Amino acid sequence: MNSRYKSQFKTLGPRAAQLITELNERHRSTFTLADVESITGLSSVACRNLVHKAQQRGLLTRLKPGLYNLVPFQMGRASEYVDDPRLIAHELVQPNRYYVSHGSAFEIHRMVAQPILTMHVSCTRRLRSQTVGGYPFKFIHVHDSQVFGIKKHWVHEQQYVMVSDIERTIIDGLRHPALLGGITEIGKGLWMKQEAMNVQRLVEYAKRLGVGAVVRRLGYLLELYELANASTLDDLRTLLTNTYQLLDPVLPNEGRHLSRWRLQLNVSPEELSAVRFG
Repeated sequence: MNSRYKSQFKTLGPRAAQLITELNERHRSTFTLADVESITGLSSVACRNLVHKAQQRGLLTRLKPGLYNLVPFQMGRASEYVDDPRLIAHELVQPNRYYVSHGSAFEIHRMVAQPILTMHVSCTRRLRSQTVGGYPFKFIHVHDSQVFGIKKHWVHEQQYVMVSDIERTIIDGLRHPALLGGITEIGKGLWMKQEAMNVQRLVEYAKRLGVGAVVRRLGYLLELYELANASTLDDLRTLLTNTYQLLDPVLPNEGRHLSRWRLQLNVSPEELSAVRFG
């Protein structure tokens, strides 16, 4: 063990040594006060005192009340450390069902050219937006029935988070284009990942979600980029009602109406088509 930790363990005593050893054994670099209580068997007051002393000695970083990061051994004398925001998100939503989504999922799947600064997380519990450890977190509420099309994403060798798969990432983007910067950015992602994309799965996810605007936008983009056959497009069109939706809700209510997809085209086909060449 690092000599710094040996000396700090002697100062803190067996409880702190037990805590840090067990957290490392469990691969819990980000942990809660409840974890401390579970490991040590101490009262909540005693646990708060314990982590406060450990924080003073540079063994952990307080992210927010009740949430902490271990400072890794390899950080040497550094006394502040903030873990990967995806792992922090995992802790913030527990014990609720969740998945990393929208812009953050676009980034994981390499569907964007620029980094997404806000961490997007879909969760079955309503949570306020907040900044933790310097990272802004945006939580999107979903119902239990809407948690599908997700998979494990390994952040480290022993730690993973749940993330939307490529198809679900596109579907979520079509539902909330504002979180990605507009429909053009979603079109870019769709085009970039066309080889890895399962079009039939996209259609099934759109049907399962049951949001009319998503069906309209998906059908239009698949047709524009020539990614689906006529039968698949006809299948989507059977779900349409007479109501028109904006192609991009981020932009003003303008542009011609396309009856085939019940969309108002406030982004030109030329602009969306340009993503294939840029």
